[in-house]
Amino acid sequence: MRPMRGRDVRDLSRDRIVVTGGAGFLGRQVVGALARRGVPAERIAVPRSAEFDLRTEAAVQRLYREYRPTLLIHLAAVVGGIGANREHPGNFFYDNLRMGTLLLEHARLAGTEKVVACGTICAYPKHTPLPFREESLWDGYPEETNAPYGLAKKMLLVQAQAYRQQYGTNAVYLMPTNLYGPYDHFGPAGHVIPMLIVKFLAAQERGDDEVVAWGDGSPTREFLYVADAADGLVAAAERYDGADPVNLGSGREISIRELTERIARATGFGGRISWDASKPNGQPRRCLDTSRARDCFGWQATTPFDEGLERTVSWYRQEREHGRYWGAEPTTTRTGAAVAAV
Repeated sequence: MRPMRGRDVRDLSRDRIVVTGGAGFLGRQVVGALARRGVPAERIAVPRSAEFDLRTEAAVQRLYREYRPTLLIHLAAVVGGIGANREHPGNFFYDNLRMGTLLLEHARLAGTEKVVACGTICAYPKHTPLPFREESLWDGYPEETNAPYGLAKKMLLVQAQAYRQQYGTNAVYLMPTNLYGPYDHFGPAGHVIPMLIVKFLAAQERGDDEVVAWGDGSPTREFLYVADAADGLVAAAERYDGADPVNLGSGREISIRELTERIARATGFGGRISWDASKPNGQPRRCLDTSRARDCFGWQATTPFDEGLERTVSWYRQEREHGRYWGAEPTTTRTGAAVAAV
């Protein structure tokens, strides 16, 4: 595991780049980060799910044939909050496992020079000591509600390391913490920040004096502004060629209760917040050690949480005012689970 320095830095402007999920929440930020580094638009391909169902081998083969990427950044995923994961665990496991396995296998067969795979911190064991260090990844079973998703994405790491050992495949694996920001999924199957923003704004519009939040508010999470995550993935594409997984996070832990109160203030909701303790809390605590990303490719988060939250709320207010609804599913699985391009 060594940092890339000087002449080792990859010139991305020379690559033919495919970004799976490049039209989604994280993907559009990655495409923007590539453009800021001088990558011409015509050298970035963003395959859409309507044309390329990445769960099918024929579509994946056609993707490599048509675009001939020298660099693949794999972001597409079946994603959702606790409720969606509990309702559709089979979809979350199978679809994510299938996409990752096929894309990496055919990258190998096509001779793609480098793959940057986006994993998840849901792969960590339920009771990982804080801060989460990459060495703890195999010390136990993930939190149950997210385990099928987390394990499916974790297999990308196993495959990447196995292919590196046997075939010399240059595949790197990054694990972003919980992301937030503009263009997220602001609907009932979404993650906690956009879901709470929607709840508080809807409560204001109806004149409600109470909002009910899931769980008891005690778990903690770490949140990373989506543009910071995109910069981390692109920095790894430029500067990291190691076999070891790498955390991407802000390094700041916040309880769900404090988070909910901050979102209430940011949206202007002045009513009461009550807690439904019959709903699951999810993993008890999450906070990452991000020193490997800093040491290996010089990346660290730069957006303060309150600033990122204000940007997110402001963006979503403007979208609502213009009649644009970001709660619809970008696509669907065979049983209707929440699917998104990350």
